[in-house]
Amino acid sequence: MTFRNTLISILLFSVSTLAGATEQSTSPEQAAAYIISPADGATVTSPVVVVFGLKGMGVAPAGTDKANTGHHHLLIDADLPAMDQPLPASAKLIHFGGGQTETTLELEPGTHTLQLVLGDKNHIPHNPPVVSEKITITVGPAAPILN
Repeated sequence: MTFRNTLISILLFSVSTLAGATEQSTSPEQAAAYIISPADGATVTSPVVVVFGLKGMGVAPAGTDKANTGHHHLLIDADLPAMDQPLPASAKLIHFGGGQTETTLELEPGTHTLQLVLGDKNHIPHNPPVVSEKITITVGPAAPILN
C-alpha cells in the first residue's frame, strides 16, 4: 500500500468514525427520566442531594454501546440544548458519564430549576429524547450553627 493510499484510508476511517459518533440512539417510547428527590416545589438547604430516576431503560457509563441504555445529564437553571448533538458540559449541564444516579450540589440561596436528559454512549440525547419534567426548588439559607 502506498503512502497516498494509507493516508486516504486513515482519512476515510476518521470521517466515518466522526459521522457515526453523531448518530442518535433510539429509546423505547415508554422510557422516562425523572427526579426522585427533591420534589418539585420543595424548599431545601444547600448542599442539595439530587436523586435521578429512569424507567424503561438502563443506566450505563458513557462509551457503553448497549441498546436501551444511557447516562444522566443534569441541567441547572438552564433550558434544553439541541437534542441531536452531543450535550456540552458546563456548570449548568453536568455529565454523569460514570453511570451515577445521584449527586450533591452546592447551590446559592434562591429559586433554581433542575432537569434530567439521558445521553447515549456519545452524550447525545436519544430519539425520542428521554427528558424529565423541569422541577423548581427553593434553596433557603443555611441553618445557623448553635453552640
